[in-house]
Amino acid sequence: MSLQELDFHGQPALRLALSDGSACTVALHGAQVLSWTTADGTERLYLSPEAHFDGRSAIRGGVPVCWPQFNQRGPLPKHGFVRNVAWHAEASGGKPDTLVLSLHDNEATRAIWPHAFHAKLVVTLAPHSLRVALGIDNTGGGPWPFAAALHTYLRVDDIAQATLQGLQGANRWDAVRDDRHVDLAPELRFGSEFDSVYAAPARPLHLVQPSGTLEIAQSASCTETVVWNPGPELSAKLADLPDDGWRHMLCVEAARIDEQVLLTPGGSWQGWQQLTVL
Repeated sequence: MSLQELDFHGQPALRLALSDGSACTVALHGAQVLSWTTADGTERLYLSPEAHFDGRSAIRGGVPVCWPQFNQRGPLPKHGFVRNVAWHAEASGGKPDTLVLSLHDNEATRAIWPHAFHAKLVVTLAPHSLRVALGIDNTGGGPWPFAAALHTYLRVDDIAQATLQGLQGANRWDAVRDDRHVDLAPELRFGSEFDSVYAAPARPLHLVQPSGTLEIAQSASCTETVVWNPGPELSAKLADLPDDGWRHMLCVEAARIDEQVLLTPGGSWQGWQQLTVL
């Protein structure tokens, strides 16, 4: 097991590796997981080859942390602000398989969002799994609401051959068509723009490809699951995504969106997502 500091496209990052060869890399910018490889060397996350690494912009791919706002549902920058600022590495408390990054409110964050908070991202690596947990503490004197999401970009060999299973019977808001209904499909397939918010099911989802299956679980505190693929037309319009990038990614996000958390002074909240290769 090893932990090293490295320069990743000009940005400071940490790389944690296990003795079996599995590894993950996390940028301090946004506390964003950028890579997760299993022992066979297979990359499990999608990182756009055209992602921006300027220390200011959001990085396209990996696991962006969306907080305290989801998308443009509020007055803050899209998906909040914590994915666009530098976090700090902390000691892992004697857990060699874990990376811990934290962010406290400061003058810059309070200029955007006038509240006192402590955010912590805990990344735990195991031979066949990766767990990402976001913890939020209210360190101020009054309550405040927030939304959150772990905006995970999963790598797929070919989106045309990938299916997502486990959402049959879930309430769905289709953002492309602005339509609400119960999804009756036994599995989801992709080929055009797909952007939907689901009521999170009790059981894990399964991303199934010819090369294998990935199990996707999330905490009960994340009451929604977001599924997104830009499709060919939107992919061509996104400057930090190749025209064919949509073919090799699928976002499956653990989220708390529809009913925001109201965190009282001294209160804490945690949400997590765990990815497991079956």
